Amino acid sequence: MKRNIFILLLGFMLAACSEEFQDIKDFIKESDKGLRGRVEPLPEVKPYEPFLYNAFDLPDPFKPRKTEVAKGAGDSKLQPDLNRRKEALEAYPLENLRMVGTLEQRKVIYALIKSPDNNLYRVKTGNYMGQNFGLITDVSESALKLKELVQDGVGDWAERESNLQLLDEQERKK
Repeated sequence: MKRNIFILLLGFMLAACSEEFQDIKDFIKESDKGLRGRVEPLPEVKPYEPFLYNAFDLPDPFKPRKTEVAKGAGDSKLQPDLNRRKEALEAYPLENLRMVGTLEQRKVIYALIKSPDNNLYRVKTGNYMGQNFGLITDVSESALKLKELVQDGVGDWAERESNLQLLDEQERKK
């Protein structure tokens, strides 16, 4: 008997639960009516077009350019003598060279130049120094004057003047 009552109660509970979610079941039926089973087609795939790199002939902007005689420089008298034997101080940039003193022998004034590797060189008017074909034009007790030849972007040579000042006591100790 208990068993029959239990089955009867279970049946009533199931009947009550079936109507409890009727609103959800109605919503699902209504939402199915507006759906269409169509998916839009995928966009058309464009064929691969390889990029053609043509800058192999251009100079590398991160490497120093080699000094070459310009093509139109045949008319110009300004160009360095590339066949001349290089002097020792032409291996260093002018900014790295220091004038530390002067010396006079037989009425000729020499400048004492210290290189970055702490070697001392004696130079006079007519010697070369620096990496821009710097010709020493004047040596005084306080400075050294140079004429440098530099190449512009077009390949033409231009002349510029530079000075190397004598270091004072504090700078010499460094």
